[in-house]
Amino acid sequence: MKQLLLLRHAKSSWDDPDLNDFDRPLAERGLKAARLMGRELAARDWLPDLALVSPALRTRDTWRLVAEELPVHPRVAFADALYDASAADILSQVRKADPSANCLVVVGHNPGLEDLARQLAGPGSEARARKRLEEKFPTAALARFVLEDDWPGRSAARLTHCLWPKDLR
Repeated sequence: MKQLLLLRHAKSSWDDPDLNDFDRPLAERGLKAARLMGRELAARDWLPDLALVSPALRTRDTWRLVAEELPVHPRVAFADALYDASAADILSQVRKADPSANCLVVVGHNPGLEDLARQLAGPGSEARARKRLEEKFPTAALARFVLEDDWPGRSAARLTHCLWPKDLR
């Protein structure tokens, strides 16, 4: 059984309106939320073997703070294709992931990440998680999927959890 974790970057700062979108840092709220999500991953033993991370500053910082809370640090790949990516682009990166990884986390952006999460929520998905995902996918939200044998495409993904940072405070 494999796990796929889709993690939206934490809240970014808009303090400097002249900054390029790619270079926006995390806001104070985002710093706290990223650490909180990392602690939650560790507490639930959802420990990634591999992280695919958009190279934007806010996604790299989100991942760094999450990873600092984990007991073991997974391999990390910064994928240019994840910045401003569509659901199809993200799924393509997931399908290229090392098949030996049992738990993959993707740290990316909306709307692509949210669209992909909604598309992947197949039969047998947990009703409450699916309902929350249909409402919205806020910053630092996490969608957890389990797959029977391979990355999405050859087997159905089942959404088991949709966590928001405000749930964990």
